[in-house]
Amino acid sequence: MAAIIGLTGGIGAGKTTVAQVFKTLGIPVFNADVVAKQLMQNSPIIKAQLIATFGDKVYAATGELDKTYLAGLVFKDAYQLELLNAIVHPVTIQAAKDWAATQTTPYVIKEAALLFESAAAEGMTAVIGVAAPINLRIQRVMQRDACTKIEVEQRMHNQISDAIKLKLCDWVIENNDQDLMIPQVLKIQEAILAKLATL
Repeated sequence: MAAIIGLTGGIGAGKTTVAQVFKTLGIPVFNADVVAKQLMQNSPIIKAQLIATFGDKVYAATGELDKTYLAGLVFKDAYQLELLNAIVHPVTIQAAKDWAATQTTPYVIKEAALLFESAAAEGMTAVIGVAAPINLRIQRVMQRDACTKIEVEQRMHNQISDAIKLKLCDWVIENNDQDLMIPQVLKIQEAILAKLATL
């Protein structure tokens, strides 16, 4: 099984951009947020649990997950968010492990916003954090998701602060539109391979 390196950061920090750089280096990337959404749409077990917990309105008449409705419930209520995470996170964590077991590269990247919050960091070889100034993060998410500053701040409130998150990481990439990203990734790639050589 390939070693799993976590990649995390607050919303709008630029995790996916960093993940793309690792992909160009030939490193497989597991995007936990994307897979979680796929599981919520396609897993009969998760669908049944979501309906039982949040009601029939979670899925539209077409069977599609109503992301707007669900977000409206969970991002304003920490308890509702915990219920959602308790349903989705364990299945997503297992999916990542199963996927990593099929990879042949020395290591893989698991990209996840809630890596520490969901206890998904347990058992990982190392974790990379992505950092960016909060105003820049808010601006990026507003543009990306066509949402308001208040909506972004609500979502940020459900993540642990960068001050705590980045201290838990082995390496930190600054994605502030000033420091070049690729040299930082290449340096970490060398450090990962050196670390794996000692295991």
